[in-house]
Amino acid sequence: MEEKRLEVAFNQRIVPLALIFVAFYLFGCGRAPIKPSIKPPLKTSLPSIHYTIQAGAFSNIQNAVQFTEKLRKKRVNAYHFLHRSGLYKVRFGNFPSRTAANRRAKALLSAGIIGDFYIVNFEDFLTADLRDNIIRTAENFIGVPYRWGGQSVEKGFDCSGFTMTVYKLNGLDLPRSSQAQWKAGVSLKQNRPQKGDLVFFHTARNRKISHVGIYIGNHQFIHAPGKGNEVQRTSLKNQYFKKNYSGARTYF
Repeated sequence: MEEKRLEVAFNQRIVPLALIFVAFYLFGCGRAPIKPSIKPPLKTSLPSIHYTIQAGAFSNIQNAVQFTEKLRKKRVNAYHFLHRSGLYKVRFGNFPSRTAANRRAKALLSAGIIGDFYIVNFEDFLTADLRDNIIRTAENFIGVPYRWGGQSVEKGFDCSGFTMTVYKLNGLDLPRSSQAQWKAGVSLKQNRPQKGDLVFFHTARNRKISHVGIYIGNHQFIHAPGKGNEVQRTSLKNQYFKKNYSGARTYF
């Protein structure tokens, strides 16, 4: 009986200790902690967007266009885009901190220029997935009769406004005009673009840069062709664009 009692007492002490040891091994000191997979930030030749202001969400693109134009007349460099929710949203600005963005938004709110707003944080946004993210963003616009505003409402969303918007939505402060975008980019060896790079064309008689699109691979690019057309895919082998091709520029 005494041996039986000692055996039970031993088991009562050893089993809990064994369980604690196993727990430490599985979840604590027994093995090295699993490090989260963090992709390094991507270097870019463009200024990064830190914080921006989102103001306005519309189900009708025309309302988004009018609000964008209203802000631009107030010297606010706004742009609109089709959100995955199906609403057209308006954003503007590149601020170094949330405090600075909030201060600017409240000033515009007090002046009656905007209503409700939301501060968008782009900190740590630029990762190795940036090229794929740019392509996905551009593809979301395919089929959209995108419009910039002002006199261009009847002509459709101009090409450089489209590329600027796609880049801004991915945290890159791309200039507004196609010529400025060309100058801001880095030339490519053998002029071979990668996914997410911009491709440029001289479609005017003066042969200056006048059109731009986003390269998506396999000799295809996405662009806003202009009057009467929706954002679409086109081949670089298309005779018109092949004839007027100026080259490509990269920014990362």
